[in-house]
Amino acid sequence: MWKNSSLRCLLALAILCFRSLIYSQEIGSLGHAQNLKCVTHNLRKMICSWDVSSKGRRGQTDFCYTTNDLSPPVCFKTKEKRVEIPVPESSTTLTITTNSISGTAFATKEFEIHKKDISFVPLTPRILSLTPDFSTSTLNLKWSDNGSIFPYGLDAFWQIQILRKEAMEKVTQVTYYSKLTHEDIILSWNWTSDMPLECTSHYVKIRCYFNVTQFVGPKDWSDWSPVEEVPGKDTEPNGSGVFPQDTVVTVGSDVTICCVHEEGQQIQRMTYGSEIYPMIHLSSRSSAIRVLNASASDTSGTNVVCILSEDGMDGTVLFVGYAPDIPQNLSCETSNFLVIKCTWKPGRPSGLYGKRRTNYSLFERLSGKNVSCEINEMNRERVCGFPVLADQKTYDFILGVSNPIGQTESSLLVDLTQRVHPKTPEKLTVSGNSSTSVHLRWFINGSFAEIRLLCQIEISSGHYERKLHNVSMPGGKFSTYTAQLNALHPYTKYQLRVRCSAADHFWRWSGWSRIEEHTTLEAPPARGPDIWRERSPSGKSLKIFWKPLSLSEANGKIVSHEVSCYLLETPLEYKEVTEPSNSTEIKLGKNDCVISVVAKNHAGSSPPSRITSVELPSDNVKTDRAMAMGNGIYISWNSYPNMTCGYIVKWCHSSGSEPCSVDWQKFPSNTTDAVIKSALFRPGVRYNFSLYGCKSSGYQLLKNITGYMKELPPKRAPNFTVEETSSDSILVKWEDIPIEDCQGFLEGYRLSFAKGEKGVLKPRLSESGNPELKVKNITDLTKKSLKILDLQGKTSYQLDLQAYTAGGLSPPNSLYVVTKEDSVGLIIAILIPVAVVVLLGVVASIFCYQKREWIKETFYPEIPNPENSKALQFQKNICEGNKTLKTLEMNPCTPNSVEVVEARSAAPKIEDTEMMSPAADTTVPEDGSDSETENHVVVSYCPPIIEEEISNPPMDEPVGSSQVVYIDIQSMYQPQIKPEEEPEIDLVTTAGYKPQMQLPISALKIESRSPAEEELDKTAGYRPQANIHAWNMDTPDSPGSAESNNENASFGSPCSINSRQFLLPPKDDEDSPKPSNIGWSFTHFFQNKPND
Repeated sequence: MWKNSSLRCLLALAILCFRSLIYSQEIGSLGHAQNLKCVTHNLRKMICSWDVSSKGRRGQTDFCYTTNDLSPPVCFKTKEKRVEIPVPESSTTLTITTNSISGTAFATKEFEIHKKDISFVPLTPRILSLTPDFSTSTLNLKWSDNGSIFPYGLDAFWQIQILRKEAMEKVTQVTYYSKLTHEDIILSWNWTSDMPLECTSHYVKIRCYFNVTQFVGPKDWSDWSPVEEVPGKDTEPNGSGVFPQDTVVTVGSDVTICCVHEEGQQIQRMTYGSEIYPMIHLSSRSSAIRVLNASASDTSGTNVVCILSEDGMDGTVLFVGYAPDIPQNLSCETSNFLVIKCTWKPGRPSGLYGKRRTNYSLFERLSGKNVSCEINEMNRERVCGFPVLADQKTYDFILGVSNPIGQTESSLLVDLTQRVHPKTPEKLTVSGNSSTSVHLRWFINGSFAEIRLLCQIEISSGHYERKLHNVSMPGGKFSTYTAQLNALHPYTKYQLRVRCSAADHFWRWSGWSRIEEHTTLEAPPARGPDIWRERSPSGKSLKIFWKPLSLSEANGKIVSHEVSCYLLETPLEYKEVTEPSNSTEIKLGKNDCVISVVAKNHAGSSPPSRITSVELPSDNVKTDRAMAMGNGIYISWNSYPNMTCGYIVKWCHSSGSEPCSVDWQKFPSNTTDAVIKSALFRPGVRYNFSLYGCKSSGYQLLKNITGYMKELPPKRAPNFTVEETSSDSILVKWEDIPIEDCQGFLEGYRLSFAKGEKGVLKPRLSESGNPELKVKNITDLTKKSLKILDLQGKTSYQLDLQAYTAGGLSPPNSLYVVTKEDSVGLIIAILIPVAVVVLLGVVASIFCYQKREWIKETFYPEIPNPENSKALQFQKNICEGNKTLKTLEMNPCTPNSVEVVEARSAAPKIEDTEMMSPAADTTVPEDGSDSETENHVVVSYCPPIIEEEISNPPMDEPVGSSQVVYIDIQSMYQPQIKPEEEPEIDLVTTAGYKPQMQLPISALKIESRSPAEEELDKTAGYRPQANIHAWNMDTPDSPGSAESNNENASFGSPCSINSRQFLLPPKDDEDSPKPSNIGWSFTHFFQNKPND
């Protein structure tokens, strides 16, 4: 029992503990509310949300809130963790109680919310529509601003984002501004894509931000709206093509063109015009190219081609042009008060034609009438007509201009009565029966009854300046107008035309009418002819001259001239001379009379012209030169006070086969100079003038004048000849040039001369640039010869003679002349070189004699006489009969080693030196041999090796350095002394002559040498420095004396190694014979003393 009771008690305790644990866990797992956030979307209600830390299950939440203006709290239950309550004015207290599942409250949290803690986030905008315009690649977006739930006047900002492609790549983001009006307003926004909308899909989304200034809490952007899509052609199953299709863009634009193909195809390339562009991948079915800064296209546009696989092709045409320019110089006028014609200049061409051309319209704002203008694009001037409206004088025009790229306009306000431009007058006629007046009649098409017209008549003829005559008259409706012209010239052919304009408000003249011609009737001549007279050389007749009257003075056609001669009003002679003669001759004898000349035409006679035949005597009449002016001849004269009726200048040609053509000109008495001009004057022609003074009693010759209108160079040079020539001069003479060939006043002659051969083609001397050219200028025109001096004898000269005037030089006249030979000069030319050579020889001899010491020392220095050298004094027979004495002995030796063996002989003899070949039997004594006791001195020496080719050397001859054995040459020439008196000699320092090259062989016994040795002897060793045959060997000391017949020749002087010849002959005393064959040498010329 105890045991069971204990178990029961323990079980009950465990159950109690477990229940208590479960309750305590339930109570601890439900946490307090936290992270409370309140957001308002419309400034009236706010949504508060919170979090609970417990993860377990819970029941409903009790939510209570109180505000300052509501004393009792407002409570309600909610299962969610968010509630919507009104926005407080300032602050509110929130109490959130969390209940358990059983409904027991186990956590309560109180929050105090101020207005600044409330966030304002607008509601997410909703897109109402997204409409694409594929022709312009434009998207139209519409949405509501929900302004009815907000206070009036809030600033709203809308952020719109454009995306494209399947990956929704961001293209652009713009901000749109609006103002809320407390009403729901539908907002609209357009966006033009830089890529055709057909190329790929486009997406749009939007969000907003309201700037509520009175709201103190944080403000933020709304959430993005759901994305609206405009699908591209690449999403359609059968969508394909090149886009945009036949579109128009502005010059300089960046254009994107895409190619959409069907499934299974590939784009090979895309071209714009003739250029291939890199492609931009858009999607699996779409690619594009980008054309930057597009230039103006042709009239037919620029082709865009998309090459597809499997020979597929697609394309489009792009038209690139300009937007229309503002019309320039817009002007409106009327020509008949029926139609208003407006004109303007279009400015820069648009480059677009056909259905894409620029369109014009004319709109009148006062009447509201609009007129479409038909314009030809090829015409530079644009014209548009507008009908004249009844009872309207003022017009306010607006000219509208548009094309697919853009549009513009220009305006003009015009008063029609001030813009009258009449049409060209028609049907002009001219009539008249007078010599000074005509009558005109013309017609103008138009209604000008309300204005006055001003018409202008142009009067012109071939002989008068153009004149304008204005006539004002009232206007009419389609009327004919008339006018009369007076004060015209008789017998004159006139050309007449007319034009008109508005008289009160001048705007523009009409065009000129066609020209009508009319000739007025004749009238008597206005004045008498200009006359002159000349008495014949015999004095019995008088020739009268007159000048024809001008057309304006003749007033008709002159048919004849009446010439009368009166003496005290008594007619002496009368003549009527018909045209075209302008002179006549009358017989006077010795009488004088007054001549009268009258010109006659069909209408009457002119006033008479009179001149007296009296010519007053003149003394010392001089001839002066006139000055050429190029277009005339200038003459001047002194004033003559007694000449009361002026001066007459008469002239004619100075030469010619035809008779002198007389002309004259009259001047008033106060004139002292004049420029005479005539159409007959010619350059280079001389004219002779006579100046007459006019008195009441007659005419007096004052002086003669000659001159040219323009001087020219003479036609040719004077002919000239050579009259005399000498060895240094030429005398030339020339003739005068005829006056007609001078063509000006002769100013001098120019004689040029230079050396030149006849027959050689050369330029003129003046053009040759010859430095020897000489020119003589002769200004004395009376001189007709010239002597040219300082010439060279027997030389050809070219002579050119030219004449010159103020107009220039004449062509040259040339001669070739050869001067005579100069004998004195030839003699002098021979003697001078000879004298110079002799003089130079004398000077050179004197110089050489004075400088003979220096020349001798410089070029031929003195050689010392070896006979005076004691070192080379040989005793007689020193080289005779001694076979053991050898001068040189050559033996093989070790290079650069010297062996000295001293031997003294009992007799003071010097053995001859023998040159030994390395192949000889002579051997070098060894140490301890008997050679030490012999009178033999041997010096072993290896000279510098000079390689010398030896032809065919003996096969058994050893090759190597030769050994040369020297004997002291100085000891050979010393006198005999006793052995005991012989001083010690340093054989090394006193060794004698050293050869300068290797001597391969040497022997004095010629008969004992082999042929090879003889041949080798010829090609080696020292060569004598003189001809051996020039030495005299007859002296006793000579090696070749008669007494010496030894095989080994003895030495009489220093000798070479091989040659056995003396270099210099010995000389014992003054009595020794001299060489007999010593000839003269050039050194004797400088020898001035004997050798010592």
